[in-house]
Amino acid sequence: MTTPPATEARNALIAGIGCYFMWGFIPLVFQAMARAGADPFEIMAHRTAWAVPFAGLLVLLAGQAGQVVAALRNPKVMGWIALSTTLIAVNWTAYVIAVNHGRMLDASLGYYLNPLLNMAAGAWLFRERISRFGMVAIGLAGVGVVLQGAALGHLPWVALLLAFSFCGYGVIRKRVAVEAQSGLFLECLLLAPLGLGWMLWIGAQGQGHFGVSTEATLWLLAAGPVTVIPMVLFAWAARRMPLSTMGFLQFIAPSIVFVFGVLQGEPFGWLRGISFGFIWAGAAVYALGAWRARGGTAPAGPIAPEPGLLDDPAEDRTLPSGR
Repeated sequence: MTTPPATEARNALIAGIGCYFMWGFIPLVFQAMARAGADPFEIMAHRTAWAVPFAGLLVLLAGQAGQVVAALRNPKVMGWIALSTTLIAVNWTAYVIAVNHGRMLDASLGYYLNPLLNMAAGAWLFRERISRFGMVAIGLAGVGVVLQGAALGHLPWVALLLAFSFCGYGVIRKRVAVEAQSGLFLECLLLAPLGLGWMLWIGAQGQGHFGVSTEATLWLLAAGPVTVIPMVLFAWAARRMPLSTMGFLQFIAPSIVFVFGVLQGEPFGWLRGISFGFIWAGAAVYALGAWRARGGTAPAGPIAPEPGLLDDPAEDRTLPSGR
């Protein structure tokens, strides 16, 4: 039974909002792991290892085991999945390091910059139209980002790394004709050997924290679901709405992270305050423009996903484009 376009659009919007709220609170989970003794690389190892069974379970529940097998047999698809895996590994690692080393505001800046890149990518790669409201929003947020860099007094490399790696990941996942659950499982599967290898090595050195205490063990086990759930929601939503809309929703997570950064006492001067004012103004203008364009109604129906990277129509039937 085909899902009505309005219902699918609403579900995609709910999934997108949900994933960004989860990402907004996930720094607290990583900080709890750090308090239990784990460093960023041990946290990453457990994220990649424990994500596999959770992602695999979702694949089975969605009945996509055949899709995973077909993707594994397609070198072109696996090549792009390998690239998306590399980008998300860089993004995850940089983020864990940032939030556990007093750089939450830098991480927040990165995810404020990311929507600007997504809007530009949507217009350039997928021919998505950006209204005048959208252009004003981009301009306001762009000024805010420049002021953030001035406030820091140095190149915001953490923010730039987070923004560009996740924008690239979003573009690739929108193009690859593999469903959300299957794609994430394949990415976790490619990362798992590295994670397991690191876990075994630090365990042999007596430096691992898994099994040392109940608290540490439970927090590290939680790395699986807190990694998989928002990623699945993101990938599912990204294939059913324009990148520009996903770009606007991405203001949610950095706003939450910003609040945590301020509450935890990170430096926040007047220039940083002004810069965030510009960014928030940009988000408000974009929201107003989106609302006016739709006549004050619910979001419009989803756009059709872009063609996948599979050239053979028979293979496209094996790996549906998310419809």
